Amino acid sequence: MEPRASAPPPASPPEGGLLALRAAWPAVLAALLLRGAAYAAMIAAAVWNELRPAPTLPDLVLARIPYSEAVAGANYLLWLLAYLPLAAALLWTSPRRFVRYNVTGALVSLARGATLLVTGLGAPDPLRAGPGIGGRAPGQAILELISPWQVFAHSSMRAYLTKDLFFSGHTATTFLLLLYVWRWPRLRWPALAGHVLVVASVFLAHLHYTIDVLGAYAVAFALYALREGWPAGARRVA
Repeated sequence: MEPRASAPPPASPPEGGLLALRAAWPAVLAALLLRGAAYAAMIAAAVWNELRPAPTLPDLVLARIPYSEAVAGANYLLWLLAYLPLAAALLWTSPRRFVRYNVTGALVSLARGATLLVTGLGAPDPLRAGPGIGGRAPGQAILELISPWQVFAHSSMRAYLTKDLFFSGHTATTFLLLLYVWRWPRLRWPALAGHVLVVASVFLAHLHYTIDVLGAYAVAFALYALREGWPAGARRVA
């Protein structure tokens, strides 16, 4: 009697592309909602931070870097250009990794909100700080600060948030994205270039203290390593 032929193993689902995106869209939506909620909580902490007095600290690095009004005015748009296309490319390349990236990004936002509540530092460059929230109610300020239109078209971040925001969100978000796309060279190098430009713009705009940038690296990498493992686990796709 001839042995019965074994059934071929089931094909593994595709890592990226349209089919993978269709299969993962509920998880993608949930991760984006989670990240949005965490970002809103962080913004609420930033607005509360605006309502208390805080000292300005000396910064040996920032004192030696000239301020650029042009860079300061385009800072958030530069972040958007460096960030959004690569995040979309990660979504297409590996929706499951995009989900994990956004969950980690939500944790970074919550960590930033927590550090804002316990630090309370003044503006890195008081002469160029915005007018602040002024007579606006905190709830109104929060709504304007979580609105992409207000942030990118009307510079609400630059205008309303005058105190230091420990740690640097520009640095943390682009660095975290770099970590998650590192295994794909076609995404790695654009992400690295974008990250370097964004960090340079943070210093040229006098947006953060040097400790904010260093702290962003520490927190983002720590949360990435806790979720993805390091070094061996950092190379796998979840």
